[in-house]
Amino acid sequence: MVFHGGGGYDWHTIYEMPIWLRTFTFNLLEEYYDKLKEQQENQQNLMVNKQTTKKEIARPNIASNSTYTSINKAPKN
Repeated sequence: MVFHGGGGYDWHTIYEMPIWLRTFTFNLLEEYYDKLKEQQENQQNLMVNKQTTKKEIARPNIASNSTYTSINKAPKN
């Protein structure tokens, strides 16, 4: 198929297609784009934080009682 080569179809090719082939091709392209859109939405939903209703990027759960200390700060006792 010319479409999946990345070039798409030119006007002359579509014009010369029989109607049944044009309809069939359109339905295939529509199915392809619907699946692509669904995959993109699923991927985007994976990146959304499930704990809030806002669409935010999911962040790692970092404990507030971490033992991290920096050079400028004294260690916690």
